Formats: sequence, structure tokens, C-alpha cells
Amino acid sequence: MGSRGGDRERFDAAITGLGMLTPAGVGTAASWERIRQGAGTEAVKVPELADIAADFACQVLDFDAVAVLGRRRVGQFDRSSRLALAAAIEAVADSGLDPQTWDGARVGVVLGNGIGGAETWETQFRRLLDAGPRRVSPRLIPMLSSNMNAGYVSMEFGARGPSLVTATACASGTTAIGTARELLRSGACDVVITGGAEAPLTPSLIAGFSQMGALSRRNDDIRAASRPFDADRDGFVAAEGAAVLVLERAGDARARGARIRAMVSGYGASADAYHATAPDPEGKGAALALRAALRDAGVGPDEVDHVSAHGTATVINDVTEAHLIRDVLGDRPVVTSVKGVTGHSLSAAGAIEAAVAALTLAESFVPPTANLESLDPRIELDVVAKEGREMPVEVVVSNSFGFGGQNAVLLLTRS
Repeated sequence: MGSRGGDRERFDAAITGLGMLTPAGVGTAASWERIRQGAGTEAVKVPELADIAADFACQVLDFDAVAVLGRRRVGQFDRSSRLALAAAIEAVADSGLDPQTWDGARVGVVLGNGIGGAETWETQFRRLLDAGPRRVSPRLIPMLSSNMNAGYVSMEFGARGPSLVTATACASGTTAIGTARELLRSGACDVVITGGAEAPLTPSLIAGFSQMGALSRRNDDIRAASRPFDADRDGFVAAEGAAVLVLERAGDARARGARIRAMVSGYGASADAYHATAPDPEGKGAALALRAALRDAGVGPDEVDHVSAHGTATVINDVTEAHLIRDVLGDRPVVTSVKGVTGHSLSAAGAIEAAVAALTLAESFVPPTANLESLDPRIELDVVAKEGREMPVEVVVSNSFGFGGQNAVLLLTRS
């Protein structure tokens, strides 16, 4: 493994804390266990979506926001912010850092969020139409604005360093983690709380995705609806969720005796400059991001053991991504997509997948791609299916691609 990435020295950001709320489970341990099992899509019928062709989604069930945030505070936050805060609280506790004693001016927050307070927006707009402007909540703007997830997390922990939100559609969580690492590398922060959260399961948004033809319509078999890389896939299953990682410089983490889950050792970003919603069929833009992540880490293509794929289960994306992986990395790395279990949580997806990549490295276990029964013959890769695979894993690539052609790739290594 090389020592330089491009013209800069290799920089490892240590992942010392993880927090996850996903359709697979509330908390990192519960989410990881269900993802390890790869038993099927954690989807449910959603009554509010009954009139939409795709009337099901992946929700974070059994999340008791009152227990985490308190009854008085819960009503102040949109659901996306509740998920972000709960994941951040778990991640900071997992890191072993004490917000009561850290220097808040040296702690930053970078979270991905693509849509903002969707539930709040839809609820309050209905209230405006039904009852008039005087019935609109005075908290509409702070509950709606996409920057507030990072703002609320900063307030929760007294983090007075840079507080940012990245909005690169479905790449937002990955972009956030890459940006957080740069804040550590530059010396602007000593600790960064980073990741992504999204709660997009409202009728208007799901209707929009449905009308685009992006969603699976396997209404009669929703446990098998999200089928990444399968020959019979027909679209993604919309989801909500959040994942938060605590990053520190590797030397600082080791000096305080922290448990290091994995290292974020490379990051690359690019644009397709091609189409609003479709990926470049040749994958040229995404290849730029992947190669940039390899250069940044000083890692050769033949050193990548595993790819945590974007793998949305849409017809075009999966084939394009498969060709990209093979073109840049060859057929050596094993590939998986967690979206077969979790569905697609948009801006949270990349953060969830980065957390899973860290656990894959820590446990030398690659989870399976749920619902993969018959691999699309155009996908010439070793895609893990049926059962997870215990194997040595030293280097993982995690891909994220968003509408607008915005691409982001992380490279993680064993600590």
C-alpha cells in the first residue's frame, strides 16, 4: 500500500464512534445484525401512501424519540432531525469522548441532507391550505431548513467549530464524511461529527419518485422488492434513516486509547455533467471519483478487497456501476449492496454504507446482498449473495451517486 495520495501525504481519519438508525434496526448493533443476515427488505405498507403505485417503504420502526430526546423537545424537530440527533448521541457515546470536557471550538459537524424537513413541509402546507396562514407553525422554518440537522447536533454537544450540511442528493452522506476528513486534515478541527439523515417518506415525495418510474412496484412481495444487481430488479424502495460517525486524527485517537473501527483513508468526488437523473452510461464521471479516492489513499486498484456498492436496484444504475467497478478495479473485489435490506434512504444512504464498511473491516465479514436470486448476466462481478462471507478485508471502497450526476467515493482501511 502506497504512502502518498496524489501530491499529498496519506491522511487517515479514525472512525471512533458509530450511531445508526435504519429500517434494519434502532442502534448500530441492531442494524448491523439484520444487515449481516441479509434476510430481505425491511419494508412495510404505509397507509399515507395508499393511493400511490408504490405504497410501501422502509421505515425506522420502534424508534422512541421521546425516550432519546425528551417529550418537550421532540415537537421542536422534524423527523429527519430526530433521526440525526439520535444517531449522533449514540455515535458520540460510542466514541468515548466527553462533550462536557472537550474544546467545543475544535469540534465540527458535517451532515448530509438532501431534502430537509419533508414531513414538516407537507404537514404545514396542508394546514395553510385548510386553515389559513395564521395556523402555520412559527417553527416551520427551523424545522424545514436542511441546514438545521447540523445546527441541532452542534447545539446538542456544544460543537462550535464549522457546522455544515452537504447536499449532493444520494451522495450527500458520503460527501459529508469526505468533507469532515478534510477539516481534520487541514487542522480546522480535532473532532468531527459526520454522516447523514433523511426522512423523505411523505406522499408528495414518494409520488414524485413513483411518477419518475424510479420505485419498485412489487407491492405483492415487498420483502423481496429491493433487489440490487438481480436480473428481476424493478426499482428502489424508498427509506428513511440516519448514520453518524465520529472522526478524529488517527494519532489523536491512538493517543487517548480509543477503539478505532476503521480509517477513512481516501475520498474522491466528481460530476457526470450528463443528465439530471440518469447516470452517464459509460460511468466516466463516477470513474473520476473512484480513481481520485484511490490516489488520495495511495492505494492501487488491485489492493481493494471489497466494494460497498451504491446498488440501488434500479435497472440502469446497477449495470452502470458494475461496469465502472470492473473497469477501474477489475474482478477481484467482492461486492455487496445493503439496500437489499435497508432500502434507499437518499442522503443517509452513503453514511449508512460507510458505517457498514467500517464494521465489515472491523469484523472481516462482508454482508450479503439481500434478494439477489439471479445475477444480471451483464454484471460480471463477484456479488455476495444468500449468505455473508468471512474473509480478510483490508481495503473497502464505498460508492455513492446522486441525481444531478454528483458522485462521491470513500476508501476505508483496517485500523
